[in-house]
Amino acid sequence: MNTDKIYAEQIANEYAPKQTSKVIALKKLDKKAKRPAEIFTFTFGVISSLVLGTGMCLCMGAIGGGTPLSMIIGIGVGILGLVGCGVNYPIYKKKLEKGKQKYGSDIIRLAKEIAGDE
Repeated sequence: MNTDKIYAEQIANEYAPKQTSKVIALKKLDKKAKRPAEIFTFTFGVISSLVLGTGMCLCMGAIGGGTPLSMIIGIGVGILGLVGCGVNYPIYKKKLEKGKQKYGSDIIRLAKEIAGDE
């Protein structure tokens, strides 16, 4: 077994022009359909969790000095964070459905081409 030949082939394959296959194009379209919903969901979820945590800190007196006013504000902020966490999944489902509708026809057409149904 010639290891130099194998190594040379690996290096040559790295620099050879890549041919895009239909499967790779299908995967890219699938990611393109799902990515906006995922980015929004993760961002909105993190922000809602931070808002909820801030409300909890205000209620427990860790920030705000532990006054009754900070506790009332903390309850309001905490409820706002809970609502944000609660609506995150339904928003995700709607945004995902919108992305699937936008790219669905292209994905189905390409999938049929790959499967050989056309």
